[in-house]
Amino acid sequence: MSDAKAVLQDTISEALNWRYAAKRFDPEKIIPTEQWDLLKKSLVLSPSSYGIQPWQFLVIENKAIREQLKPVSWNQSQVTDASHYVVFTYKKEVDEKFVDQFIHRVADVREVPVPTLEGFRQMLMQNLAGAPQERIEIWSQRQAYIAMGFLLETAALLGIDATPMEGFDPAAYDKILNLEGTGYKSVASVALGYRHVDDSFQNLKKVRFQDEQVIKIIR
Repeated sequence: MSDAKAVLQDTISEALNWRYAAKRFDPEKIIPTEQWDLLKKSLVLSPSSYGIQPWQFLVIENKAIREQLKPVSWNQSQVTDASHYVVFTYKKEVDEKFVDQFIHRVADVREVPVPTLEGFRQMLMQNLAGAPQERIEIWSQRQAYIAMGFLLETAALLGIDATPMEGFDPAAYDKILNLEGTGYKSVASVALGYRHVDDSFQNLKKVRFQDEQVIKIIR
């Protein structure tokens, strides 16, 4: 193994062991622009089924709105004290308009004629646009969680605390964030920033089951 690979492995291992879900953030510490740009890039580059990206990530910079979100988030201080607060939303349905929007984006980025993608388009129409909305909503939510994983990992590698959160009222979030009628619904959030020096949870040992209890090798 090369020295570079060994250093990379150590870096990843240290980051995974260092991270935890911060219960208190230092409101005075703000994520630098360069690092925040990289965190945003981790969301944009996250994988999704078919690459269709049935999500939107709402970065709540407005302090007044974050104050409104706090009471419907079990009054968790991370909502208002974190440097950045990202709400993950998922697309309720994938219709023909969205499929065509995606197809045209593929054609533009890869510099190919739209008609050459007709087979791919028909598959998306059949598997997504033609599927029951309930199934699409479940599928779409799962895609959003993939993006969350990428954000959490990237934050850990940058030495930035990130707390994944589901403890809020989605319907209240949708109303406060004016999501009603947009085709998107909130499903989870991530608070990002720097742990408060008084957050006692940072000193607790990470508790995980033994490897063999959660990883099964099928031979």
